[in-house]
Amino acid sequence: MPRRADIESILLIGSGPIVIGQACEFDYSGTQACRVLRQEGYRVILANSNPATIMTDPDFADATYVEPLRLDVLTRIIDKERPDALLPTLGGQTALNLAMELVEAGILDEYGVELIGADAEAIATAEDRERFKEAMLEIGLEVPASGVAHDMDEARRVVDDIGLPVVIRPAYILGGRGTGIASTPEEFEQVAAQGLEASRIHEILIERSIAGWKEFELEVMRDRADNCVVVCSIENVDPMGVHTGDSITVAPAQTLTDVEYQQMRDAAFACLRRVGVETGGSNVQFAVDPATGQQVVIEMNPRVSRSSALASKATGFPIAKIAARLAVGYTLDEIPNDITEKTPAAFEPTIDYVVTKIPRWAFEKFPGASGVLGTSMQSVGEVMAIGRTFPESLQKGLRSLENGRLGLNSDPAEGALDELDDEVLAAATAIATPGRIFQVEALLRRGRTVDQVHDVTGIDPWFLDQVLAIAEERLAIEAMEPDGLGRRDWRRAKQLGFSDAQLAYLWRVDPSSVRELREAAGVMPTYKTVDTCGAEFAAETPYHYSTWEEEDEVRPSERPKVMILGSGPNRIGQGIEFDYCCVHASFALSDAGYETIMVNCNPETVSTDYDTSDRLYFEPLTYEDVMNVVAAEQPVAIVVSLGGQTPLKLAGLLPEALVAGTSPQSIDLAEDREQWNSLCRELDILQPPGGTAVDLEQARAVVSDIGYPVLVRPSYVLGGRAMEIVYDDTQLQRAMSELSGFGSLGIEGGLSAERPVLVDRFLEDATEVDVDAIRDADGDLVIGAVMEHVEEAGVHSGDSACVIPPPHLSDEVVAMIEAHTRRIAEALEVRGLVNVQFAVKADEVYVIEANPRASRTVPFVAKATGVPLAKVASRVMLGATLAELRTEGLLVDRVVGDHVAVKEAVMPFNRFPEADPVLGPEMRSTGEVMGIDLTPGLAFYKSQVSAGSDLPEMGTVFFSLADRDKRAGLEAAGGLTDLGLSIVATSGTAEHLRDNGVPVAGVVAKLGEDGTDAVEMIRSGAIQLVVNSPRGRGPRADGEHIRAAASAEGIPLLTTAAAALAAARGLADWRHFPLEVRTLQAYHRGITRDPEGSAP
Repeated sequence: MPRRADIESILLIGSGPIVIGQACEFDYSGTQACRVLRQEGYRVILANSNPATIMTDPDFADATYVEPLRLDVLTRIIDKERPDALLPTLGGQTALNLAMELVEAGILDEYGVELIGADAEAIATAEDRERFKEAMLEIGLEVPASGVAHDMDEARRVVDDIGLPVVIRPAYILGGRGTGIASTPEEFEQVAAQGLEASRIHEILIERSIAGWKEFELEVMRDRADNCVVVCSIENVDPMGVHTGDSITVAPAQTLTDVEYQQMRDAAFACLRRVGVETGGSNVQFAVDPATGQQVVIEMNPRVSRSSALASKATGFPIAKIAARLAVGYTLDEIPNDITEKTPAAFEPTIDYVVTKIPRWAFEKFPGASGVLGTSMQSVGEVMAIGRTFPESLQKGLRSLENGRLGLNSDPAEGALDELDDEVLAAATAIATPGRIFQVEALLRRGRTVDQVHDVTGIDPWFLDQVLAIAEERLAIEAMEPDGLGRRDWRRAKQLGFSDAQLAYLWRVDPSSVRELREAAGVMPTYKTVDTCGAEFAAETPYHYSTWEEEDEVRPSERPKVMILGSGPNRIGQGIEFDYCCVHASFALSDAGYETIMVNCNPETVSTDYDTSDRLYFEPLTYEDVMNVVAAEQPVAIVVSLGGQTPLKLAGLLPEALVAGTSPQSIDLAEDREQWNSLCRELDILQPPGGTAVDLEQARAVVSDIGYPVLVRPSYVLGGRAMEIVYDDTQLQRAMSELSGFGSLGIEGGLSAERPVLVDRFLEDATEVDVDAIRDADGDLVIGAVMEHVEEAGVHSGDSACVIPPPHLSDEVVAMIEAHTRRIAEALEVRGLVNVQFAVKADEVYVIEANPRASRTVPFVAKATGVPLAKVASRVMLGATLAELRTEGLLVDRVVGDHVAVKEAVMPFNRFPEADPVLGPEMRSTGEVMGIDLTPGLAFYKSQVSAGSDLPEMGTVFFSLADRDKRAGLEAAGGLTDLGLSIVATSGTAEHLRDNGVPVAGVVAKLGEDGTDAVEMIRSGAIQLVVNSPRGRGPRADGEHIRAAASAEGIPLLTTAAAALAAARGLADWRHFPLEVRTLQAYHRGITRDPEGSAP
């Protein structure tokens, strides 16, 4: 069937900020959809609040709305754009839920907008737990015994019928949010209540627990002619009871018989047809009883899912791209396969390798979190590895995680397991944790049988036998001498996934000598191609993975090659922003005539799409793996400064002549505290006083010179890892002891643990400022933007809201900041991007640090100013001058207009209720949003809505302010009362407000005092907004409890008087001006407010 000619414009809803359960896989799917729909000639309208995505670049849609994803805002966009159709299946659960809200509110009918991809009936059948259960039973598919409840009384009746233990699954959720297993009546009461709260329609399915069964997923597609294909089968290593997003998963499924697989395939197609997904990709999850082989359907996502990105990268089958074409009328047999260019999409992919996905957690960021895995997803990212065998891909995946591990043990971190006796170790493996796979290997190596370990863990014996093969090979390697291995011995070790670094550890030699011996034995990696068809047809797309065989499939080419090292797994501190920069580099360098080679291991990203770069290597970002690609491809340059800390750690190890842009020496100069201090003294630029220390005694000596409070932090880390503000000797002792050993920092691995600790005077009450700039080889420099942080210094820049243009800095201060940035960039001989952080106190400008690399603010600056910083920087790193790029038209002037852009962080505290939600110098946010409008108030308000903190338009606000904040807080409180909100406050704050004419409805007791305290009021629902600005140790401790209560109850929380003032102004502007939405393209052309001050 040809493409539909009766529709001309299509609205796509993105997935919003990166959150746990919904990461950048939807940037990947949305970007693919935008591209393909525009190629087909449709006008594409995009709504998404995330500035860090490639998807929200103005080049990818005809009209790009970086606006809050809320019903009223989407209604306004529909009113303005009048799209013919809405495609809701490529923006995750966020888009699906919003599409259903638009249907239920009658908006789509009112404006004549057709739902394509999946209609409302299909979405409701799949997402509503009761309807889905009935639909499956109707077609003869088995589901676990269950019942549905909409309140606690109903829930108790259901559990009385079914019996404990049960699994509670809310309707319309993502990442298993609100899901849990209850084994006791007390657990049931808690988990059921949380599930009802998490569901959009207050509905939960209460299901007999099948924890311990095997879990599988099928990624399936259907077209309007009822052609169905299985794109990929995926098997979880962990049994049921661990969320699939938190489990190691393997493709294709390894332990199903052919009969079982065909039964599952037929069931998935029957499910797809009954639910009514007419076109597109869906994900069907099954559980299989390991004792009987009984199969039951768990759930189905009627949309592109997290697993779709994995399946796409695992097979080379672009699910989102094909789903978009199916939605506009094509059938699978009409869509060609990009990789073979000979077969249609109706051919099911066949793969002759094993793919392993391993989650990346960030429990080290959340002290107090249990670290135990369950039915609610907690991982913040993932890696994927490809090998010819499961052991090879498993070990490649483990060394890709950027957590200091070299593979499946055989590394320094295994020492922690060596200290445990067999019984303690066996007991530990019974609990699902991020470390369980390492414990399993250690247990098998010590002589426990596969059956014994299976009985404890529930992991299928086939997987355990594969791990045993790794353990046995390790014991054999340890018994050999390095120079005694023959070619066959080397290849066996490599085919089982052992890295040179692991072998060096086992033999207690240097990795470089292992590499020399291996190469002398003639053992080199070969690169195979992901071709979708098991080599049945020739592959036209160079998408490669390494293995250890005879034949190499890398094709020679003549163009100069540039290798771009990606950012590895998403984790807190290093997210999608760096992938954005890598993708922009690939686009810009390809346009400039280079052949671009992407090396990365993250299946969620646009960078690992096979058509982003000329060549893609899905490989770990370790020295060994990167150098193997260098040897195979012989690039003229390697870009290391756009992918965050992961590639930057390799800068000093790679051949210096190949490192593009700023030299490794300059990178080291910025990181090395002694050299950096000396540089700032030479430049006569103020710094907070400080020093370096390698132990507690040296740290105390520094503090005796500069006084408390101090900021203690390691060097060479990202995301404020292990930073702490310290107020006294006891805290200093604890902070230093944590940093001195492997400790909490060990998860990051690498240089950071070996570098000295930095101890600096903490500037209280200072305003923090960020600057992104680009400098070329001629010394020309362009300032991207000066960003003012809303939160005080002491809150990590990644967790603070920041504003362009800076609203409260004088022209003189901004000019000084820009001048300092120029001089620092010149002194560091920067070639490319540099980010400099300043603190401003009483108009004095202090430099905090400079990072000669891409920062996480680069995408935000590009969206706010219209200047493609990452593209410009990548060209500058390869030798182009800013003057040349201006002539070319790549470097444009900053847009001139009256708009204000606010970047706000999105926190994951709802996933870690045990963790203290206080903000500080260590970054905790998973993602970001942008608010953009013509007043600072409107922009700030939109940023809060986008981040999930809807500011209340009525109700009660709780105020508790530190003394220094009371003046600014007075204006904020006055503004809120003028809007009709009532104020309650702690005694000191209440007195100050009343003395200055602001009415206070009630005085709240401080924690521990007589009377009703803030925590009690928050929990009772009496408070709709919390304003608490902590200072010092005492109020900070009070603030922790208040924040925790606000976080638990989902109440908006503002931690500075500046943020409260911005909120008051935002609410005032929100009431004063009618809701207006504008495209990013319009902002980049320049929009000015009319002279009367109204927002047009």
